[in-house]
Amino acid sequence: MGLSLLWQGNNLERLLNGLAITAEIAFISVFFACIFGVVFGVVMTSKNKLVQAISHFYLEFVRIIPLLALLFITYFGVAKWFDVHLSGITVCIIVFIFWGTAEMGDLVRGALTSIEKHQVESAYALGLTKLQTFRYILLPQSIKRVTPSAINLFTRMVKTSSLAMLIGVLEVIKVGQQIIETSLFTDPTAALWIYSVIFGLYFVICYPLSLVSKFLENKWE
Repeated sequence: MGLSLLWQGNNLERLLNGLAITAEIAFISVFFACIFGVVFGVVMTSKNKLVQAISHFYLEFVRIIPLLALLFITYFGVAKWFDVHLSGITVCIIVFIFWGTAEMGDLVRGALTSIEKHQVESAYALGLTKLQTFRYILLPQSIKRVTPSAINLFTRMVKTSSLAMLIGVLEVIKVGQQIIETSLFTDPTAALWIYSVIFGLYFVICYPLSLVSKFLENKWE
């Protein structure tokens, strides 16, 4: 049977709907994580000890706690503790933004602190304010330096969105599993074909990000 599974019933439509949910979760999360991450990265360069401590705690908390645990805590905990029901999609977006902001912030911090100190001192010597120095000296260079790592993070966020299936979200892998389960006895190779299609769908989403990264790197060089 092979790929004929896709044409049975509305299997293809279901997979595409699942892909749309995956894309919705991933791209909304990436968009806001990018914005908040830049702000957080700037905050992390602060010399204030309290700000540094809070920022470090946030970053380490995100890195130490498994993302799946954060999903479960948010999905089940918020409903129990605050008597508020959030949809699985909303929970995924919130958690992925929370995670992506920390990771993006650390990338931005690294890019900002890697810029040679004499460039900042020269800007101040020319009469530029701190804001002007950040806008014209630090920001353009840090964007160039952080882009490859940021694209890699965004790709990871797209792929990690598959964890949404574990809190009941019908994203593309969850739909694929349902199709496989209903076709397992009629076609033992169903898993191979369906997961191959899912691989292709993820490739369609992620590969353009790699092309954008390569294009920007070549343009800036």
